[in-house]
Amino acid sequence: MLDDLDRALIHALHIDGRAPFSRIAAALDVSPQTVARRYRRLRTEASLRVVGLSDPHRAGQTQWLVRLTVVASAARDLAQALVRRQDTSWVKLASGGTEIVAIIHAATDSAAGNSLLLHDIPRTGSITAVSAHCLLHTYLGGPTNWRRSAGTLDERQQRVLREHETADTSYVPVPRQLADADAELLLALQKDGRATHAELAQATGWSPVTVARRLADLRAGGTVFFDVEVDAGHFGVNTRALLWMSVRPAHLDRVATTLAGHDELAFVAATTGPTNLVAQALCRDPADLHRYLVHRLGSLDAIHTLETSPVLQNLKAASPLIAGILPGTWHRR
Repeated sequence: MLDDLDRALIHALHIDGRAPFSRIAAALDVSPQTVARRYRRLRTEASLRVVGLSDPHRAGQTQWLVRLTVVASAARDLAQALVRRQDTSWVKLASGGTEIVAIIHAATDSAAGNSLLLHDIPRTGSITAVSAHCLLHTYLGGPTNWRRSAGTLDERQQRVLREHETADTSYVPVPRQLADADAELLLALQKDGRATHAELAQATGWSPVTVARRLADLRAGGTVFFDVEVDAGHFGVNTRALLWMSVRPAHLDRVATTLAGHDELAFVAATTGPTNLVAQALCRDPADLHRYLVHRLGSLDAIHTLETSPVLQNLKAASPLIAGILPGTWHRR
């Protein structure tokens, strides 16, 4: 389990994933050396990772939540095929190993939309069913954090972290959209959201000053944001489940907004399909999940149906370009 300083550091990174260790140290009342040591330890022992991601709508992308029902003996190989794709994120094994769930990122423009969404998935009898749900609106996730990972710091500490210090105080960031020239910058941030301006300059061929200003512009309008990944088991989470719900359209926004306020959930989104609302629950154990389903979801009459899919393992996390085995990583999806 994490101690208070670990939790405070993780909360600080949620507020500003690129905050210098010196500013985090000032907020936490410890030395920068202590913050740096804790950060390195959490990266090693808790799979802590900061990644820079683009807002899909501003990047001209549509996200599809894909469910594959598979023969259990072939599930892992098929899941790894999805992990290797550069357009996927949040690849999960669920439902006792007989279901694979993944997010596929597709271009929104009509020219790219002519290609088949699932063209790289192997054609095999091991896949017994496929469904794809377009993510219409995210109520919890993206830049919004799971509350149990971001509830440690008081208002003063949060205020310190939000005081962005820049070397050039005369420069005011101007919100920008992603351009083709930003591809290398985004790729580098997906690998390491805390890469220095010098490292990003080397990756892009720009000067450190150009990198700093471009990144400030992209962050100013929410075009690029920073996500924090960490093993949820260190927060006492041992049971994870995807919740597929059918809600009356007239009540969808109200129900989704209510769910986004639940501490047990890390992701809530409206989708297309027979189930039009999906969420991810993070609970201590099956009994805790049962209490949540019965006493909190059960009180919402507008939810017509509910399907619960236990998540066994996350095989790929937030970045669509970074693949890896990250058992238990949670945030957002």
